Amino acid sequence: MIGWYVHHQGAGHLQRLVAVSRHLRTPVTAFGSAPRPAGFDGDWVDLDRDDTPPVDEASATAGGRLHWVPQHHRGLQDRHAAIAGWIAAHRPRLFVTDVSVEVTALVRLCGVPVVVAAMLGDRHDPAHRLGRDLAQALLAPWPGPPAGEGPGTPVVHVGAFSRFDGRPTSPAAARPGTVLVLWGSGGRDVTDEQFRAAQEATPGWTWEFRVPGSALGSATGPGQAAGQDVWEALQRAEVVVVHGGHNAVAEVAAARRAAVVVAQDRPFAEQLRRVELLRAEGLVAVDGWPAADRWPDLLERARSVGAGPWHRWAPGDGAERAAAFLDAAADRAGVPA
Repeated sequence: MIGWYVHHQGAGHLQRLVAVSRHLRTPVTAFGSAPRPAGFDGDWVDLDRDDTPPVDEASATAGGRLHWVPQHHRGLQDRHAAIAGWIAAHRPRLFVTDVSVEVTALVRLCGVPVVVAAMLGDRHDPAHRLGRDLAQALLAPWPGPPAGEGPGTPVVHVGAFSRFDGRPTSPAAARPGTVLVLWGSGGRDVTDEQFRAAQEATPGWTWEFRVPGSALGSATGPGQAAGQDVWEALQRAEVVVVHGGHNAVAEVAAARRAAVVVAQDRPFAEQLRRVELLRAEGLVAVDGWPAADRWPDLLERARSVGAGPWHRWAPGDGAERAAAFLDAAADRAGVPA
């Protein structure tokens, strides 16, 4: 048995669970505060939220040693009790955390080996260092070499993967001059006015939008229909303008479409580090939303680069490689007494 903790923020953590669990031969029980994701066939344990009021935020970081452990919060206590109780009842061979330093520490204190989902960015604070030090391994969904992980902890680079891996792509389906703007549900730094200004500055291009919370066009939420809608929009696009989040970038990579990747302001500068790596791969990637007059050149550059660099970033079998590693790690852990 493998336990798997899923952070509630954004859709990427949930979709990684779905993608990898499809290839696992070891049974999985997943834990999270978000709704159970479509396509996940294992057991799902709903956890109480640990951020509902009242929250003693002054105590939340334990003096900078952790990220979120507010004192006397009932939800925090109940969720940790649920995880520890499940470990005592089921004796898992392995636990995956994606992501929580606190759950990583809890599980390891219960004597269970932990594999931590690696995250890009400036993560050298005491809490992140603790999580890495406690991990049996870090699972990195991007190509090597390692990007700033702590010494002594093995890093397994499997390449980016998404819910769309394995689908046949059709370069001929792309409509010349079509731009798809693909934004996520984790919040956005770009306004509708900035999107419109870029659109107006590129009259030779037709823009289509998939931006939750925007009045510009179609926006989608979680679920099979939404996924199919996004995939069809990706196939229509000649160039995709996408934020720098892991999951969105991996979906564009799976579709093998030319792209302009735009970093948003996120904790630990995660997206800035990702666009830095993408630039090193030869892709068009920028540190923030460009001024309107830059967009004609950016789209032409993306058209010129094409989709070739995506093959190394997302080889297409990342989820299978991640599952193979986790199955092997669970086997090595043996049968607990």
